[in-house]
Amino acid sequence: VSQLGPQLPPRLTQQPWHLLYSTGRDGFSLRTLYRSGARPDSPALLLIRDTEAQAFGAFSASAIRSSSGFYGTGETFLFSFCPELKVFRWTGRNDFFVKGDMNLLMVGGGSGRFGLWLDGDLHHGGSQPCETFDNEILSQREEFCIQDLEMWGLA
Repeated sequence: VSQLGPQLPPRLTQQPWHLLYSTGRDGFSLRTLYRSGARPDSPALLLIRDTEAQAFGAFSASAIRSSSGFYGTGETFLFSFCPELKVFRWTGRNDFFVKGDMNLLMVGGGSGRFGLWLDGDLHHGGSQPCETFDNEILSQREEFCIQDLEMWGLA
């Protein structure tokens, strides 16, 4: 979280963050992750470590929640620590920031590809280059198994 601080919108850099959800504490469930979410206007930081020890995730300027359509703002971004921090910001090509239902959470999209997706039991996910962020694959493979996942929100 400390390495990501300078990448966050300036209004958030001095705010205290706290752990809202952790697979180690709360189990593997997208439904539980949604229930653990902060206030609707509160940003969220998703941190993921896959079974190959790669770390990556997403920042959303609004709470991660179930939705019928895409939501979010151009402050949303994807990031990877493979091997050092790389941040993939909004390209302006579309506004497919975040969309989630009980079976799937998606961040970034375009042409049937998602910058980051997680399944409903939070065991599997994937990453592909997408138009929203013009990102690289966040993990070493397009599909990955999740070892740990945390969601952080503002205190």
